[in-house]
Amino acid sequence: MENSQSLPELIVAAQADAKIFEDRIGAAQNGTEAQTADLRAATAALELAAVDAFTLFEARMQHHFKRGPFSRKLKAALLDAKHPDLADRIHKHYLAVNVLKHGTGASYRELLAAKVTPFTVIPVADVVVDENRKTSGLIDVSTPGFFDGLANALLEAYAFLEGR
Repeated sequence: MENSQSLPELIVAAQADAKIFEDRIGAAQNGTEAQTADLRAATAALELAAVDAFTLFEARMQHHFKRGPFSRKLKAALLDAKHPDLADRIHKHYLAVNVLKHGTGASYRELLAAKVTPFTVIPVADVVVDENRKTSGLIDVSTPGFFDGLANALLEAYAFLEGR
């Protein structure tokens, strides 16, 4: 039986896959109808990859804390250890993933109110509703460096938690 991959290996693999989606998004900008469809598919895949990466991180690292909300406890631990930049990046990516999963709500409002985010938060008025009445695009995952920023924050948080 083969050993399962470590969390850092899985995040690096997801980062490599995300690069493919980012390249497809870049190639499909201002294109034909087929390219526009590819743009939507690549964007949706990148959104899903971000949600999956954070969810995997949370599931694999939950054991570092007893009970309660993982992300809140991780942020507090990072702040206590004098890592405010990483705490802020992890928290904002957590909020972004929440928005990707659930849409508008407290996480979305908190991101809109934030002075600086490592990605673009799109106002509801500018969001497109597709034919299935699903909103997408509240977080612009095609912002250059979005997935790399997420992956790097997760890897740094992994190293922090494993090193405690």
